[in-house]
Amino acid sequence: MKHLLLIATLAFVVAASVCNATHAVAQTGAQIPSNSASAKDSSIPPEQENAHKARALLDQAIQALGGQAYLNIHDMQEQGRVYSFYHGRPTSNGVFFWRFLEFPDNERIELTPQRDIAYIYTGDKGYEVTYKGPKAVEKKDLDDYLRRRKFSLETILRSWVNDPTVALFYDGNALAGSLAAQRVTLINSKNESVSVYFDIDTHLPIKKSYSWRDPADKERNVEEETYDGYRITQGVMTPFGFTRYFNGDMQTERFITSASYSQDLNRAMFDPNSGYNPNKIPEKRQKDSRK
Repeated sequence: MKHLLLIATLAFVVAASVCNATHAVAQTGAQIPSNSASAKDSSIPPEQENAHKARALLDQAIQALGGQAYLNIHDMQEQGRVYSFYHGRPTSNGVFFWRFLEFPDNERIELTPQRDIAYIYTGDKGYEVTYKGPKAVEKKDLDDYLRRRKFSLETILRSWVNDPTVALFYDGNALAGSLAAQRVTLINSKNESVSVYFDIDTHLPIKKSYSWRDPADKERNVEEETYDGYRITQGVMTPFGFTRYFNGDMQTERFITSASYSQDLNRAMFDPNSGYNPNKIPEKRQKDSRK
């Protein structure tokens, strides 16, 4: 269960700000093409001008992350250590992890120095793989993962922003912890919302928040993630620090030691029945290493 908690917090990473009355009015016409000239036209309704500002800020953020280099990422991999917390107290001394992500919906996370525990998510299915073989992830843990993937920063900036049914709202200046930021809220056709906070100077994403109701007790839960320690990697600004909060309590801290992009990952790693062994060098690579 401890490993499942770590994986749930790793995947693919609060509280979508409550949209005010102007959001409700603006939702039907918020998405319009970005055009600085028309934005200055006094005849444009305020809600559409607001959407222009939101779009401009999102475009700035994508450019700050690397522009086309960021958007063209096919896969990514990370290595580091993750720490879990319960009511603000650490529950472990940190666990080594390797994370492999192939867009849009394949992910593999390996734990322990031996990399002998893996969690594989492909499409809407999830598996835990150990020396005993694969077994399906429990439904609640899978639901948590799928929800976090839907609201992941990668999904928001690579999918939501291009969906014409998603409404955009510029919320103005806000605080992301103690940092000054600008906030944009996105609302999809299912009335699901997520807010993203951007650094005023760098335009990089520094916080994301959304909320959801537990189907069992109907209580509203708030999840938020913060991003820091940005470094440029293969032309992409990459956050090497990540923190997740659940209903205000710190849940996970993740520190990345290395990252890379578009390495043409071995597809076998996303097949729970392939017998893929991360510690065994593929035969092709063995031949290449002897040249």
